[in-house]
Amino acid sequence: MDKKEAWDWIKSIGLALIIAVLIKTFLLNTTYVLGSSMYPTLHEKDRLFTNKVGYYIGEPKRGDIIVLKAPDDPEKDYIKRVVGLAGDKVEITDGKVYVNGEELKEKYLTEGSYTYTEATSKWDVPEEYIFVMGDNRNKRASNDSRSFGSIPIDTVKGKAFFRYYPFGDRFGSLYK
Repeated sequence: MDKKEAWDWIKSIGLALIIAVLIKTFLLNTTYVLGSSMYPTLHEKDRLFTNKVGYYIGEPKRGDIIVLKAPDDPEKDYIKRVVGLAGDKVEITDGKVYVNGEELKEKYLTEGSYTYTEATSKWDVPEEYIFVMGDNRNKRASNDSRSFGSIPIDTVKGKAFFRYYPFGDRFGSLYK
């Protein structure tokens, strides 16, 4: 290999590294699922891609699976589902979630799921905030807005959209 060919290889590898860093910094991130708060949708050790730019140009939508800075531990991130948007009234009655008086249709939950809540069962979502919950609605299975309230939209780090591990029947888009 001559010097010119070696230099071309170095430039190509350097450019690839710069592109990878830019993608990881501004466009996409990977997330590793710990715990069962999003079961049955996500399982422990699932690996996901998250879109970091989507919420710079748009707002979270009800049903989005998001990665957010944990409001109770700044060293952690949580994965939750958006249930309520700014201005919504969220209520849990008899194990069912209601948004603005309408029962929320949650096809991602196991049939017959019961949504538990502790002391509070009604929340008003302020402007610039969202209300999030894990898909696992068993008692104390998910630390979410039922315990810490609505979260500021600016704590959202991205929208999870693709499970890249494990391979098999759970591989693929999170929104089918």
